[in-house]
Amino acid sequence: MTGKNYIVVVQCHIVKERCSGYLCEYAFSERSGKFAEYPKDSSTRFLSLTCGGCCGRAVHRKLSNLIKQIKNKETIEKGQIAVHLSSCISNDNFHGPPCPHKDYLKEMICDKLGLDLVIGTRVSELAEKRRKDGEYRA
Repeated sequence: MTGKNYIVVVQCHIVKERCSGYLCEYAFSERSGKFAEYPKDSSTRFLSLTCGGCCGRAVHRKLSNLIKQIKNKETIEKGQIAVHLSSCISNDNFHGPPCPHKDYLKEMICDKLGLDLVIGTRVSELAEKRRKDGEYRA
């Protein structure tokens, strides 16, 4: 994903009650996992927010606010923003099953707001092994 100045990670509100989000930020910083294709330079910024809780409807309000604010303050357009649904939302993992509202979130982010969406953030080697072993759904 070239040409992206701002990366937004949407994390599960329930998971965020116990997760600092450090591993997603670390994956971004190291450009690993689903962030591997971004150029490693200091100009690309990172923002983490939650879905707001089930059903995730707050994502629309939060991202709409970001789009407005970032355009006014920094002249960053929607095409320069990429949104990642965190691995805790998109994958079966130790936090729990994938979000039951994942398709609704995708619809709001892509169809309603017109933002680019990437599914996933960090890639856990242990979770990948458990998916391979059939403990987690792929």
